[in-house]
Amino acid sequence: PLERRLGSLRYVVAAGGTHVLGIAVAAGFVWAARGLMGSWSADLMVHPYLGPSAALCGVAMTATTTMSVLWRRRLRVAVFTLLLVLALYEGSFPDLVRLAAAASGLALGPFLFGRRPQFGLLAMSRREGRMLIALGVAACAIGPVIAGLSPHAAGPLAVLRFLFTDIQPVDPQVLQSLCADPGQVKECEMMHLQLRAGAGGIFMAVLPSVLLLLCADGLRRGRRFAWGSVLVVLGAMAVLAGTHIAAVVWPAALATVQDKSMGDLDLTHSRHPLGLVLPLMLPIVLFLVVVGFRRLFSVAAPPGTYRRLGLRLLAIGSALAVVYVAGGLALAGGFTPVPGALQLVADMPDRFLPLGFTLDIAPAIFPESTPAVLLYEGTGVAFWALASVLIMLSFLHPAHNFRAADQDRARKILRAQEGSPLAWMTTWPGNTYWFSPSGTGFVAFRVISGIALALGGPVGPKGARRRSVEGFARFCSDNGWTPCFYSVEKDVQEITTALGWGSVQVAQETILPLNVLAFTGKRFQDIRTALNKAQKEGIRAEWIRYQAAPAAVMKQIHIISEEWIAERKLPEMGFTLGGITELQDPEVRCLLAVDENLLVHAVTSWLPVYRNGAIVGWTLDFMRRRHLGFRTGIEFLIASAALTLKDEGYEFISLSGAPLARTAEPSDAAPTMILDRLLNWLGTGLEPVYGFRSLLAFKDKFGPRYEPLYMVYPDAAALPSTANAIALAYLNEVSFVQRLNLARRFFRHPPARKHPAQAGAGG
Repeated sequence: PLERRLGSLRYVVAAGGTHVLGIAVAAGFVWAARGLMGSWSADLMVHPYLGPSAALCGVAMTATTTMSVLWRRRLRVAVFTLLLVLALYEGSFPDLVRLAAAASGLALGPFLFGRRPQFGLLAMSRREGRMLIALGVAACAIGPVIAGLSPHAAGPLAVLRFLFTDIQPVDPQVLQSLCADPGQVKECEMMHLQLRAGAGGIFMAVLPSVLLLLCADGLRRGRRFAWGSVLVVLGAMAVLAGTHIAAVVWPAALATVQDKSMGDLDLTHSRHPLGLVLPLMLPIVLFLVVVGFRRLFSVAAPPGTYRRLGLRLLAIGSALAVVYVAGGLALAGGFTPVPGALQLVADMPDRFLPLGFTLDIAPAIFPESTPAVLLYEGTGVAFWALASVLIMLSFLHPAHNFRAADQDRARKILRAQEGSPLAWMTTWPGNTYWFSPSGTGFVAFRVISGIALALGGPVGPKGARRRSVEGFARFCSDNGWTPCFYSVEKDVQEITTALGWGSVQVAQETILPLNVLAFTGKRFQDIRTALNKAQKEGIRAEWIRYQAAPAAVMKQIHIISEEWIAERKLPEMGFTLGGITELQDPEVRCLLAVDENLLVHAVTSWLPVYRNGAIVGWTLDFMRRRHLGFRTGIEFLIASAALTLKDEGYEFISLSGAPLARTAEPSDAAPTMILDRLLNWLGTGLEPVYGFRSLLAFKDKFGPRYEPLYMVYPDAAALPSTANAIALAYLNEVSFVQRLNLARRFFRHPPARKHPAQAGAGG
C-alpha cells in the first residue's frame, strides 16, 4: 500500500534513506549522550539491530505527506506516541532507530514531493483536541506498565518499572530473619515489596495506570470530572515517583558505585541527575498540558452524579472493610503472626492503597494459607474494580446542560412567535437568556469583558420588540454590563436608532425566495453544471437527521469536518457559525451528497425558521466538502435543497450571512468609522484562513436578495471592548500560540482604505 501511494522510485528512496538515516541518527545520539545517561548509552553501544522495522516506520511517515491534513496528523500522532513510549521506557537501540527513522521520514516527505515543509501546531476541533490529550494521558499510563513487563528495560524513564514488580513468592520466615538484621534494611524493603506483589498486588501496583486509562476515556468524552481526576492521579504519580526514587533508587545507585556486586538492580544508568529528573518530569509536564487545555473539558454530568458515586464508593469500601476484618478473624490461623481485631483494623487501609504508596511500610501480618491470600489481596482489587465500573458508568451519563430549562423555554417561544432567519442560533450552547416580563419574548446573549453581546434581535411579537430592547438594556444596566445586539435586521436597527443608539453594518444576509426560484439563464450556468455533473457521476442529495443517521454516516461527517478544520491555522469559529455539536439538534436537517458506494462527498445543515407555530423557511449553516470529493458538492447541495424545499411549500431559504463580509463601503461617520474599519481589518486578517468574503461572492451564484445585518450599541465609549467581545465570541477556542499567529496575519494585512470587495481582495 505504501509503494502504491508513493510510487516505486520514491518508495525505494524513502525506505533506504530513512533506514540509513535512522541508524546514523540513533548512533549519533547514543554517542553524544554517553556522558549524560551513564551506563544506558554504554549498553546501547553493543545492542544489535537487524530488520525492516525502521524502513517501514520511515516510509509510513514519508507517505503521510500525501494524505489529507486530518489523517496526516492522526497517523503521525499515533505512530510517534507509540515510538516515544517504547524509546523512553524500553529504551533499546532498535527503539531509538525506529524513532529516528520515523522522524527522518517526516523531513524526507516534503522533499520527495517538492512541497514546503509545514511547521507549528495545526488547528483542531474540540473533539479532535480531546482525542489527542486523551491519547497522551493513555501513553503516560501504559509506559510504566511496558517498563514493568520488560526485564531489560533501560530507557530514561525505565526506572519507573520498580513501581511494578513480578510475582515472586516470599517466605515469611525468611523475611522475618532478613529484617532482623540491621545491615539488610534495603533488602528487607525490597522483600516487603515482593510480598505485596501477589496476583492482586500486581493490580494494585498498576492501579494509577488503570485509573489514568479510565480517565483518558472520560477526557475523550470531554468530561470535567475526568479532567480533575487526571490531575489528581498525575500529581500522585509524581509524588510517588519522586519518593520512590529518593528513598530506593538513588540510595541503591549510590550503593552500586561502592559495591559492584549489587548489579542485579541494574540501576547504574540512574546515577546521573538527568536520569532521575526525567521520570519526574513526565507526569509534571503532562499535568501542565492537561491544565492548559482545561477549556476542552467542560462537559458536566447531571447534578448529583458524583455525590451518589461518592456515597456508593463509601458504602462499598465500608462493607469490604467489615468483610476483611471479620474474614481475617475467621482465618487468623492462615496469617503470620496470628492477628487480632486491632491489628486487622490497623492493616485495613493498606488494602485499599496502590502498592507504591506502601513500599516503606513493613507489613504487620503475612498471609500464608490460600484463603488468607485471597482475602489479603482481593479486598483492594474488589473495591477498585467496582469503583472503575461505577466511574465508567458516570462518563456514560448524558451530559447536563445547566441552562436546559431556559433553552427549552426559549425554543417554545421561538416556535410560537417570530424571529429572524438566524433566530434558531439563539438555542445553541453558550447563550444565556433574558425573558420579557410578559413571557412572550427573549434575548439570547453572552457576557464577554463586560459586554452583554446579544445574538440577533429580540425574539417575540414584532410589536413588542422595542419594549424588549429597552427591557434588556435596563437588565444589563442593573448588572453593570453594556448591551450590544449583533447581526440584527433593519427593523431592530431602526428601533435602536430612535433610542439614540449607534449602529454599524457587520454582514449581509442572502435570501432566496422560493416562489420565484428557477435556475434558468446564463447567470445560473454554474448551478446547472453542478446538478448535471452530479447526476452523471451517480451522486444524489439525501436528507437526514444527524441523530438518526447510521454510525458510518456520522463517522464520515466527522472526518469531513475534521479535514476542513485541520487545513486551517486557526480553530473552528463559533457564535453565529455552527459545528458538529449544533448538528445534533433534532430539528436541524442535514443534506448529504452521497454516491453509489454510500461515500459522503459533502454535507450541509439547515436551521428551521418559525413564524406563528409553523416553519416558513430554512437557514443554511454547516457546510463541509470532502477534501478529494465531488468538487462542486456544495453548489449541488444548495441548489438541491432550494428545489426540494420549494416543492415542500416553504417560502424562502437563507444562505445566512458571511461574518465580517459585505458589499457596502465602510462608514466615514465618527465614531462608527473606527469600529467599522477595525471590523474591516479583522475581516481582512481572517480572509486567508476562513474566506468569509470569498463565501459572500460564492453565494452570489444563486442570485439572492441581500439584506444588511447590523451591530447596534448604546455607548460609543465601549466600542473597543465591544470589538474585543466580538472577536472572543467567534474565536473562543483560540490558544495563546494561535493568537500570536492571528496577530502576525493582521500585521501582514493592514487595514485597507477601500473595502476589499471593491479593491479585488475578496477572492
